Amino acid sequence: MTQQTHITYQKHTHKPMTTAHLAQTMSLLEMNNEELVEKIEGELANNPALDLVEDQQCPTCNRKLYRNSPCPFCSFSSSMGFDSPIVFISPRNEFYSTSYSHEEKIPYEELSPEVEDLPSYVLNQIRSDLDPKECSIATHILTRLDSDGLLRTPLLEIAQYHHIPVASVKRILSIIQRSDPLGVGAKDPQEALLVQLETISKTQSVDPLIFQAISKGFFELSHQQYKSLAKRLNTSINHVEKIKKFIGDNLNPYPARTHWGTIRHHTDSHLHRYHKPDVYITCLKNEDEPQLIVEIVWPIKGTLRINPAFHKALSQAPPEKIEQWNSDYQKAHLLIKCLGQRNHTLVKMMQKLVIKQREFILKGNAYSKPITRAKLAEELNVHESTISRSVSGKSVQLPSGQIIPISLFFDRSLHIRTEMKEIIANETKPLSDTKISELLSNRGYNIARRTVAKYRSMEGILPAHLRNRQKVNEIKK
Repeated sequence: MTQQTHITYQKHTHKPMTTAHLAQTMSLLEMNNEELVEKIEGELANNPALDLVEDQQCPTCNRKLYRNSPCPFCSFSSSMGFDSPIVFISPRNEFYSTSYSHEEKIPYEELSPEVEDLPSYVLNQIRSDLDPKECSIATHILTRLDSDGLLRTPLLEIAQYHHIPVASVKRILSIIQRSDPLGVGAKDPQEALLVQLETISKTQSVDPLIFQAISKGFFELSHQQYKSLAKRLNTSINHVEKIKKFIGDNLNPYPARTHWGTIRHHTDSHLHRYHKPDVYITCLKNEDEPQLIVEIVWPIKGTLRINPAFHKALSQAPPEKIEQWNSDYQKAHLLIKCLGQRNHTLVKMMQKLVIKQREFILKGNAYSKPITRAKLAEELNVHESTISRSVSGKSVQLPSGQIIPISLFFDRSLHIRTEMKEIIANETKPLSDTKISELLSNRGYNIARRTVAKYRSMEGILPAHLRNRQKVNEIKK
């Protein structure tokens, strides 16, 4: 019986989707649980054709559940091996979100993560400069930042999502970029540097050639081609060295890696704890090896359906109401279908991810395997953007209790950076990037010295000479 149910669902979800179906599914797929709850509650409030049955039902097959237990038909493994995870949409009571009126809302501070994350930190700074609608747009922008504090999402996409002009998004983004850390929300490192330099120039004198070096000679600057840069700027090598030093001392192409708030932050920001993860991974202890249980949170209590009273009244609708009522019916039906498609996509993605990253989930960062969104999309026979949307803004709680962004499963350098940090942690005297590159090569990771420097910067680790100076100062103290 279980197998038949699974096959039927698979056939249904592989039917070609209409443009409206695809567009709404993609939009829902990109939402995290908090955004999804807001979307569903808005539809329930505005569409009389949509109804919520507040009882214990499986969000996937709508079978009645008992005693807060998972659905026996949908929560099964595709094989009986311990390495095959059990993945399902979870209806557990403790996952449900609760609605609050404006007067009853929990204070923002109580919902903050244990360590303030970058989006929260920036939003707290600019909140007084924005009206409530703009705060929502700013939140959208800030939750799309990558680990470097850069915004890779096109502004047009954000504008279309909120049904506002691109100019309005640009204005809000400008306010974000000029908060602390300067340049956060820039589209690339070059723009981040220019924003920082523009702000600095308002309080101190800045060499005009620095602007030109970043805006016109960024390629030469970033590739350390200083002779070519001097020629482009029509200046001397010595002058270029001074420009390089100014940029190194005062600017940072990756805003999230610099100092912000009261502590230094770098790419360990993914360790910040989220208020509520979108996925929970736990272990089922077997005699041989633990089996992973993956619960994808269904964040509302109950199941959506077409309102039976509305459906019955539709056949007797007054002539002036027929068009509107039919529209409400179609919208409700489409939303239910698209939510089902969203859930199915997340289940299939997590099944693959958890199998591929089983060792990472159970043993830690050093066991992360390099995979790409494009490769996973190929294996699932979907577009790469579908995987990107499925991952965007979502977090997962590992069996250890650590909460990380799902995007960390796609971090292809994480295991190498973990090895590098171990080498540096155990060094008796500060090792050069060249020496670290050699030691990594001995461990099977053939990466160049410049790549070591990049990874070291990502982890907020100082160069060898500065680590040495730091050590000497500690000894003196």
